[in-house]
Amino acid sequence: MCSEFTVFTKIKPGHADALREDLATLADATDDEKVHAAVRQIGTLHDARHVIFDNDTRFMFASVFDGSWDTYIDDFAQTVVGSRFDKVFSHSEGFPGVSDPGAKDWFVAHQEAAGVFVSAYPDLTVQQIYKDQRVNKAFQAVLDTPEFRAALDNQANAELLATPAFQKLMEEAAA
Repeated sequence: MCSEFTVFTKIKPGHADALREDLATLADATDDEKVHAAVRQIGTLHDARHVIFDNDTRFMFASVFDGSWDTYIDDFAQTVVGSRFDKVFSHSEGFPGVSDPGAKDWFVAHQEAAGVFVSAYPDLTVQQIYKDQRVNKAFQAVLDTPEFRAALDNQANAELLATPAFQKLMEEAAA
């Protein structure tokens, strides 16, 4: 369900420090609600990383996402994240800008497929993970109620509570 995207670019001469500063600004803004809202709105990004290497001459952007690559790039271009892409990649040689019609071709020209791509949860989309988190939060809240404790102590529920499925659920909740 998820795919990887890795881009390697040449950093414009003299731009490594500015790129490093822009990346530090992005890192400082990881709690920025606008960015979180955009990432949630897009709803397909698992993770992303930025790396400067080869003595400050090259840059790597790598991410994992759900769905098609075209949709992934289009979605980011239409949010606050697009301006962040522009800021970071403006330090790369030849980058036309994320909203430029040639942006996808530029990314493809600089893209390299991973030789090996492993995911700890290959069958889960970001939306499923968000749902699992919401369900877990709600379930944990139920576990903390006196009503749930009373249901566990009620002999009328003994047959349900003894089922392997319920026992596994309780074990998972305790973990």
